[in-house]
Amino acid sequence: MRFTYPQGATPLDPDTIAGLIPHLTTQRELNEFEARNILLGERWALRARGENRGILLLTTLRKLHTRMFDLTWRWAGEFRRVETNIGIPPHQIPMRLEQLCRNTRYQIENSVFGWDELAARFHHEMVSIHPFPNGNGRHARLAADLLLTRHGQSRFTWGSRSLVESSGVRKTYIAALQSADNGDYEPLIRFCRS
Repeated sequence: MRFTYPQGATPLDPDTIAGLIPHLTTQRELNEFEARNILLGERWALRARGENRGILLLTTLRKLHTRMFDLTWRWAGEFRRVETNIGIPPHQIPMRLEQLCRNTRYQIENSVFGWDELAARFHHEMVSIHPFPNGNGRHARLAADLLLTRHGQSRFTWGSRSLVESSGVRKTYIAALQSADNGDYEPLIRFCRS
């Protein structure tokens, strides 16, 4: 299979690619297969019972990734073990995710930010950590949406288009993330509701 990567995507290493479960031959087939798998994971998450209720738990974030990609990748829900073009060193992932969850709980309890800014910052930090070999943006977007809905807020619209393939909307999203990297969250907050 030949992989193509849109702007801002992390290229997959051979070990990661070896974890592909279905026999697919094109990037389009992979995108479609993942989209169906993600929809099943989203349905599971939106039921909000038991194991998936507390989105600000490391176990729930891992389970969410597993449910989003378990039919596609053998390593679904496992933290990445290799350095990538973005993200923190792999050995720091569990600690930084736990810290993100604690910080976000504190921000909620103390009304540090409005809901849109809080969820946008949570999303940005998840993407920056880059915990999984693949699917980090999609996972972080759904996790941010769940954070909002679990607290009675409406989901983000994320540009109202697919962010998987190269497009003007994806370029705007990547630029907003890069602005957040530099401490300016306004473009990302605007994009989340566009």
